[in-house]
Amino acid sequence: MGEPTELRCVNCGQLFPPWSLDYACPDCGPDKGSLEVLYNYRALGRRLTPKSFAETQQHSLWRYEELLPMGREHAVSLRSGGTPLYSCRTLAAELGLRGLWTKDDGLNPTGSCKDRSTAVAMAAARKLGRASCSCASTGNAAVSLAGFCASAGMPGFVFVPETISRPKIAQLRAFGVLVFAVGGTYEQTYELCSEASAKYDWFNRSAAVNPMNVEGEKTAAFELWEQLGGELPEYVVTPVGDGSFISGLCKGFRELVQVELAASTPAVFGVQAEGAAAVAHAFARHKQGQTILPATEPAQTIADSINVGRPRDVLRAVRSVAETDGDFVTVSDAEINEAAQEIARRVGVFAEPAAAASYAGLLRLLDRADIPAQARVAVMVTGSGLKDAGDYLDGLPGPIVVPPHLEALAEHLDL
Repeated sequence: MGEPTELRCVNCGQLFPPWSLDYACPDCGPDKGSLEVLYNYRALGRRLTPKSFAETQQHSLWRYEELLPMGREHAVSLRSGGTPLYSCRTLAAELGLRGLWTKDDGLNPTGSCKDRSTAVAMAAARKLGRASCSCASTGNAAVSLAGFCASAGMPGFVFVPETISRPKIAQLRAFGVLVFAVGGTYEQTYELCSEASAKYDWFNRSAAVNPMNVEGEKTAAFELWEQLGGELPEYVVTPVGDGSFISGLCKGFRELVQVELAASTPAVFGVQAEGAAAVAHAFARHKQGQTILPATEPAQTIADSINVGRPRDVLRAVRSVAETDGDFVTVSDAEINEAAQEIARRVGVFAEPAAAASYAGLLRLLDRADIPAQARVAVMVTGSGLKDAGDYLDGLPGPIVVPPHLEALAEHLDL
């Protein structure tokens, strides 16, 4: 494993010994003081080669053990990572791109990219000897923790807004954790989980507060590099809710440069729904030289996985994207819905609305020339459409009802 050297506060820059803190910088607090795990990149660069990860013969995110904070002996048996990257040549040509790929993280075990962060957070809990885990979530992170707790045989306590989709509730109930559907906003749900976790000594896997989340999420960047033959696209587009996944992507790309496996990072673009765009608005303030925080706004979108009014990792997300020369873009719910249907029709990937926001964002970025013609772009699809299939029924034609006779079928075929 990579052996962490330090923890660094993303706000004040203060350094702490590895494993000395579970969560945030004690001086800056949880709203500003997210911690970043650091490694001896010079030493890693001397021993890592373009073939190092493949030589592990691991087919999960644990193939990147050299750049993770603990070894796979602490891992839960449930696989995470190793999701496919699809080349979309026809669609790329139509959009005027030299290359377009979709990374389908909906094929993680519980159906979203959150399994990456949970895999590492759960391994940390086991390394530290913690007896139980908790999580607040708009749905996917809670489902992920529930699945990994079931695999580990560890008690889990999850907190979700009572408005989350029924398929996600079904997953939570199936995995057997204790589920609290909170009659309030995601922000209130998050606060209740934090208070309960502190009172009952649960290891809190919630976004931003736990530095292990970003360590898992960065492995998507490593996979993208490997799947493109040791190269990176010029641009990467991803949905944004709390800000942790985009922070992890940026950290992964940055670490590839630090260990001399890549020459430069892609420009990373975050996509938010127009009705839940607190991180995008914070980034706009940052570009104008204003303060990033506070970043709390009303939130309302069909894309429940990014329906976040008070993003918890906003500071790290804004700074991480700025370091890549990236930006943020917002899209309407109508654009998200159409993008979800187009990805399904044109790529064969069934994405939940939040995950399809990245493709809607790509179209907007191309339209305003933020991504130029003939660029190479990767679009992150962060969750499966099976998480919330009901949204797809809006505006789609229903099945053709026919009697069980070939003659009746022929009436509907243009052959």
